[in-house]
Amino acid sequence: MKEWTESVQRMIDWIETHPDQNKVLENLSDEIGYSPWYCSVLFHDATGMTLKSYMSGRRLARAAEEIRDTGDRILDIAVKYGYSSQEVLSRQFREQFGCTPAAYRRKPVPIPLQTHKHVLLPDYDEKRIRTMEESRLAVRVEHIPAHKYLGIWEEKADNYCDFWKYHDCDTVTGFVTSMEKMAHPIVTAHTAGWKWIDGKRIYFYGTGVPEDYDGPIPEGFELREIPASDYLVFSYPVFDYMTENVEVMGAVEKLAWNFDPSDKGYVWNEEACPDYQRHYPEGLGYQVLRPVTRQS
Repeated sequence: MKEWTESVQRMIDWIETHPDQNKVLENLSDEIGYSPWYCSVLFHDATGMTLKSYMSGRRLARAAEEIRDTGDRILDIAVKYGYSSQEVLSRQFREQFGCTPAAYRRKPVPIPLQTHKHVLLPDYDEKRIRTMEESRLAVRVEHIPAHKYLGIWEEKADNYCDFWKYHDCDTVTGFVTSMEKMAHPIVTAHTAGWKWIDGKRIYFYGTGVPEDYDGPIPEGFELREIPASDYLVFSYPVFDYMTENVEVMGAVEKLAWNFDPSDKGYVWNEEACPDYQRHYPEGLGYQVLRPVTRQS
């Protein structure tokens, strides 16, 4: 089973580096070493999508991100991603997202981009050699100014994995990814977290946005105002996701949920502000942020 999953992840990663390819099945077959038919079956079994629909979605998403983030001509972007003409790109863009590429460039709005899939995940039941160094755990203070948060609060979940039992991952992360350019500079896209309600942690997922954000709100999302606050940041630096994720997340959260803020002259401020979660293993590491205010 793991060998099959690794093969599908190789397919996904190959698609990511060959966005302009049209003969996907034939090329993947040569790359992976399975027949085109078997590549299709494996991919569908692992992702729930056909290779054709995933490739089409990723190609359109990559084009949309370049339209949003660069000043390149839309014609050049169309050619770069294998579209036969700008008109073909524009037609697919409008059918998928309800606006033209030019309109999206002028005023980016949340759209459901097909995100880069990851099917090769850590095996949480696998016995492994402990590599995490507890001496690298840290606590510091960070100030986050007032902002808004565009996201989904799920009352039936208190963690990332349970959250996706109630929401479609591709759709939600696609909307959030499309907001990266408009996201708050500190509470960035895909920053998740918890809100305490009646002594219970409620998990949420989305993106921070500036205080003056007045754009559309995707179905199922809410826009909430978050006041300014200091935060205690419990962190572990860059680590290997496949081998260290379980230990790192567990150690950071154990430190965060059991910490006494009075040791640093604070009290928790969680009635006013949410806890935040930053999980970027190979870029930032893992952080849990809990709001605090100075002891009186």
